[in-house]
Amino acid sequence: MSNVKVEVLPGPFLQLGEGPHWDAESQSLYYVCILSATLHRYDWQEAKTYSAPLEGATYASFIIPVQGRRGEFVVGSGTRLVLVSWDGRSPQACVRQVLADLGPDAADHRFNDGKVDPHGRLYAGTMLAEDSRNHFEMDDGKLYRYEAGADCRMVPLKSKVHISNGLTWSARTNRFYYIDSFAFDIKEYAIDADGNLAEERVLIRLKDDEAATEFIADGMTSDADGNLYVAMFAGSKIVKIDPQLAQIVQEIPLPVSQVTSVAFGGPELNILFATTAAKELSAPQEPPAGAVLKISGLAVRGTPMNEFALPGTGASPPS
Repeated sequence: MSNVKVEVLPGPFLQLGEGPHWDAESQSLYYVCILSATLHRYDWQEAKTYSAPLEGATYASFIIPVQGRRGEFVVGSGTRLVLVSWDGRSPQACVRQVLADLGPDAADHRFNDGKVDPHGRLYAGTMLAEDSRNHFEMDDGKLYRYEAGADCRMVPLKSKVHISNGLTWSARTNRFYYIDSFAFDIKEYAIDADGNLAEERVLIRLKDDEAATEFIADGMTSDADGNLYVAMFAGSKIVKIDPQLAQIVQEIPLPVSQVTSVAFGGPELNILFATTAAKELSAPQEPPAGAVLKISGLAVRGTPMNEFALPGTGASPPS
């Protein structure tokens, strides 16, 4: 850990930064502020961050490039999955198309974390929205997979979720890993050819049933060796988990308590970026709160992040 260095990226301090996605083509880190419905792009070469509100949106939960269509993204916005056009510099991002809507039955929910698997399939989950009932005590959320085809819909894979959060795939185990924050564990799944979940098991418990809550697992990613990296909201750290040992093997302390998500990036994919939040914190207490952190010196590399394969674009999922 002596070689690990943590730096604050230039850019706005966000109330709820989330959804980091490294885009190798543009050498940029895309991310969002959920509560202000803004999109952000950190340009690696310029060392500058560009920001834009998403038109007509209350929330923006994740941003993922569309395969084969530069400047277009899939964004979770409230109960909608939308196709967004943004050149990464303009001060406004435009919704071009609604790809799916969860409908009136989910009106008091919003999308939270979302990510694309190696086949170009989008997985995204929900939680009760901040302006609805007490979302910290309800388990009305779901985990979905976007089903391409004539009707293009969100297919529920898992229900009774409190806060659908981190998702990643491990190259070591060829398994899918998932976090429901208030289940206080990380679950492991096999995925069949159609993208459905099977063989659920708890990989690791983050607290005993009787233990006090010290931190909440949030976003997650994996490195090229298949290890998992979990952002700990209210924990001031990222934890590294070996999925074969089912053990935490490293803790990376950070100078802010609310760590929301993580992604590997940089030209060599050896930088770990962490989004953070400043929810209900006063600025004098934590000046870095809400910043994006750049973590170097971990001596590991990530893998390229996957783009969304949108039917009819001429792009096809990787084999």
